Amino acid sequence: MKKYLPWIGLVARLVLGGTLIVAGYLKFDELDKSQMAVRAYELLPIPLANFMGVFLPFFELAVGILLVLGAATRLSALASGLLMFAFMIGISQAWARGLSIDCGCFGGGGQVDPGEADYLTPLLRDTGLTLLAVYLTLFPHTKFGLDEEPKSLTQPGEGNND
Repeated sequence: MKKYLPWIGLVARLVLGGTLIVAGYLKFDELDKSQMAVRAYELLPIPLANFMGVFLPFFELAVGILLVLGAATRLSALASGLLMFAFMIGISQAWARGLSIDCGCFGGGGQVDPGEADYLTPLLRDTGLTLLAVYLTLFPHTKFGLDEEPKSLTQPGEGNND
């Protein structure tokens, strides 16, 4: 089983990183809509919500690129896991409070007509992405990553006599 862990990690890196890249890309050129989406959650003071609406797309892009490249995998997986968990909290509280909003996860966002809000799908998606992030935090050495586990310089039985 251990020989498959780097391959599972590669898939986890590409899915999680790719999702973050797409999410960030779809928001970064419409920062006003991204700000509106964050404000719709009614969790943060407006100036902080506006800042987060600008900051999040670029953060998602940066972390996603690191994951796809396999650079600083443990750190970027931890950051993405915390981000997904925060998204889950935000979506859950909006649902619990009866807000009728689009999550804004892939652009857009903001108020929607009553009954149009879908909270379950983003919660399930973010739960799955959080699990991928946990996996990568625990097993960060993956195939084709820049921080791939270094190969031993000596073959078993050669070199040092440990």
